[in-house]
Parts: sequence; C-alpha cells; structure tokens
Amino acid sequence: MEKIRVLLVSGSTRPGSSNTRALRRLHEREWPGVTNDLYDGLLDLPPFVPGAEPEPTAVRDLLDIIASADAVLFSTPEYAGGLPGSLKNLLDWTVGGGQLYGKPVAWLDVANPGRGGGARAQLRTVLGYVGARVLEAACVHVTLAADPGDPLALAAQDAQLATAMAETATAVRKELT
Repeated sequence: MEKIRVLLVSGSTRPGSSNTRALRRLHEREWPGVTNDLYDGLLDLPPFVPGAEPEPTAVRDLLDIIASADAVLFSTPEYAGGLPGSLKNLLDWTVGGGQLYGKPVAWLDVANPGRGGGARAQLRTVLGYVGARVLEAACVHVTLAADPGDPLALAAQDAQLATAMAETATAVRKELT
C-alpha cells in the first residue's frame, strides 16, 4: 500500500503556539501508511496579489507542496473573531491555481471550550470557496496536555490526535480505491 501524504498547516505565527505544538506532535509520531509534512513557511509568504507574475518563490513552493499532498490538516487560532490574516493570505494564494479544489481537508481545534468558533466558521467558508472537501470526522477537538510530563494527559491528547490522523487517512484511502 502506498503511503498517503498529509500536509500539516498551522495558522499561527506565534512561537510556542498551541496550534503548532499539536501539529508538531502529529508530525513527530509514526503513522502507519502515512507520511506527513509540517509546513513552516507562513511567515515567508508575501501578501496576496492577484495575478502576480512571476509567482514569488515562497508561493510556488507552497502551491507545489499543497498539490502533492493527498490531504491537508489545519490548526488555527482565532484572532479578532476569525482567521489570522497570515492563514487567510495562504489560502488566498490557492484561489487561482485550484490546489485545494477537491482536496480532503480537516482541522484540529485546540481552543478552550467556547472559543475558536469564529475561526472554524471562517475556515470552513474559505475552504468552501476554494473547493476543498471537509472531512467532518477528522475535524476534532484536542485537549492539549498542560503538563507535558503528565502521562495520562499526554495519552488523552495523543488519542485525539490519532483520531484526526486515522480519519484523514481512512477518507483519503477510500477515495484512492
């Protein structure tokens, strides 16, 4: 069985971000039949300019990475009731090329209960505009371990992360068969 490729994209540019920490934890683990890449070029992307010719190198690299992925898994904070501008900028760069069109996508929600709804709603809206296909079962809430030395909290966190990866992989494999 060929491994599927999952691209992990954090919407946060903040050092120590809980969103990036969750994706990094996914990236560090071995997943049967899955290869994953953690995108770390968010700060390198220039502002979106429709029809920019030639495409900036950072943008071309991003679009190639998205195109080669079988699925994309996002994790983003909420800023001012919606997506951070840097993540919206990344998504805007995909509009013209169709790299996300029909692509299976999901997200990890690491926000505290009652928070992050604006970012998730806006992410769903933008992903709809670019034609991505949301994998509902893979969109999971992850309670991050507050103490990385607490084995029970880490086990619970890792079980939630495993759900997201397993659901993503299962959905992609169904499409490939």
